[in-house]
Amino acid sequence: MSAEGTKDGRGREPTYRVSVHKNGQIVIGATYTEKMGLKPGDEFEIKLGYKHIHLIQIDSDRNGSVETDEEDF
Repeated sequence: MSAEGTKDGRGREPTYRVSVHKNGQIVIGATYTEKMGLKPGDEFEIKLGYKHIHLIQIDSDRNGSVETDEEDF
């Protein structure tokens, strides 16, 4: 991952680029996973859009039902 810029005076966060690996994987990296508080084993639903990917975190509550929160990346 490489930063395209630094935070400017208007509150913008740096954006990052990733490449698809030869095995077809895309690695998000520790910067984003730490910022989101993700832990090993957290699960996501993947929805494909036109030229973008939505990752929707799947949360299990205490009753065993599944709740989803949509996040755009």
